[in-house]
Amino acid sequence: MERRPCEFFLVQYVPDPVRGEFVNVGVLLREAGGRVAQVKFTRDWARVRCADPDADIDMLEALEQEIEVRLTEHREDMPYVLKTLEDSLSNGVQISEPKACLAESVPMELERLMKMYVESHKREPVSRISGRQKVGRAMRREFERAGVWNVMSKRIAASQYTQPGDSLRLDCGYRPDGVVKMFHAVSLDGDIDLAKVLAFSMPSLSAGVRRVEDAALELTAIVEPVRELKGTEEEDIAQYRFGVEAMEAAAIRVLTTSDLVRVAETARRELRL
Repeated sequence: MERRPCEFFLVQYVPDPVRGEFVNVGVLLREAGGRVAQVKFTRDWARVRCADPDADIDMLEALEQEIEVRLTEHREDMPYVLKTLEDSLSNGVQISEPKACLAESVPMELERLMKMYVESHKREPVSRISGRQKVGRAMRREFERAGVWNVMSKRIAASQYTQPGDSLRLDCGYRPDGVVKMFHAVSLDGDIDLAKVLAFSMPSLSAGVRRVEDAALELTAIVEPVRELKGTEEEDIAQYRFGVEAMEAAAIRVLTTSDLVRVAETARRELRL
């Protein structure tokens, strides 16, 4: 089979720009002079967490989707894609200089490059994912299945609606007619701090959306079902219920991962996809 010339770029996580150390987290591969371009990130973040225990994994996962969207919209203008990405990336993420390669097919070559540059040859133990990450992945998976994930806003900064310095970022959202819908993954399994943060933030968020967007805010917290709690003691159940009730008292809709198929289908209809 004829091998086609391609070029690839490594997406690198840089925990300390001063020291210059980095971890390869993904590969962006493009057929030279062609329309075919793909990106893929690792699904095993153990090496990133080893380099930086405080790494924002949610941000890195969202970045893969952002690159996919830009490749789709500007597939024939790779310099533009790279320039806009470099302008928007923080010092914590960088894209390498291009390297040439020959490929029988872009998907096969992408897998080969991932194994060569990103995935560890001797696999490290996979860190246990947090409850919030588990809920967040379930949410993303159902939105992707419904075909709406790529058109939704991601990591929505609360500060644009509240005040400068507010570090809260909502996972995703979209705007049908007359309302802004936002969704945030929350785990109530042993930690209800995020539930209290959302409940505290809701009044100012709602007022800010009304002021900035001239629309009502519908904020939905996605939590694990109570049956999936690791702890089954009475105290664990009581804490779970407290978290749900605190958010509902602040006019936050609380649904579980079991509701995600219906939520994603509603988004698909409202976005007319």
